[in-house]
Amino acid sequence: MSRVRILPDPDHMPALDPSFAVRRPATGLGDDQPPPRILLLYGSLRERSFSRLAVEEAARLLRFFGAEPRIFDPSDLPLPDQYPGDDHPAVHELRALSIWSEGHVWCSPERHGAVSGIMKAQIDHLPLEMRGMRPTQGRTLAVMQVSGGSQSFNAVNALRLLGRWMRMFTIPNQSSVAMAYKEFDKTGRMRSSAYYDRIVDVMEELVRITVLMRPHAAQLVDRFSERKAAGTPVHSEDHAAVAISR
Repeated sequence: MSRVRILPDPDHMPALDPSFAVRRPATGLGDDQPPPRILLLYGSLRERSFSRLAVEEAARLLRFFGAEPRIFDPSDLPLPDQYPGDDHPAVHELRALSIWSEGHVWCSPERHGAVSGIMKAQIDHLPLEMRGMRPTQGRTLAVMQVSGGSQSFNAVNALRLLGRWMRMFTIPNQSSVAMAYKEFDKTGRMRSSAYYDRIVDVMEELVRITVLMRPHAAQLVDRFSERKAAGTPVHSEDHAAVAISR
């Protein structure tokens, strides 16, 4: 059973004015092929989850901008440490999707001034290191939140802190949708508004920065402490040493 959600109406974006949209926003910054791989996480299990609906709008935009989005469905994800060794199919799939990805989008509802438990559980299931692989390190990250009341930034600020802790490169732009129940129609589609336009901005920026970092991601997270722990000495032809000698 796959926990990657099927994106409804993937190419239908009624709130987007295509006359102002750049189809390949990373042109000139690097090679955008193969398409940037983006994992999207949302933080509510409600039938009408506004964080999920916002993530679906973000996924459509990512497709439009030439990326490959995948949305993880956390509906059967257990609590961290609920199973010995976190040995559960949903945990395995979430970790595999993060390893597959080059970037993430995290969208949480704000609950009691913070991220939801569903959102935090997904992040807590992503280890910094797993069998020599790092599911989050070096990935780009875009953060979003939805609120039932007036606009707030508590959840996105918390997500930024978590992204830094997970050694991710969080992009400068972010989205906070206030009174989200007013921003989506009965079919679950986001209405045209400044809030929608901000999500467009965020996804456009995420694609650009992911492509820009793509050829440098491994070098940017190359750490002395990890080389030392792994017993991997630096060779005399190391690129940094060569650059310094010049």
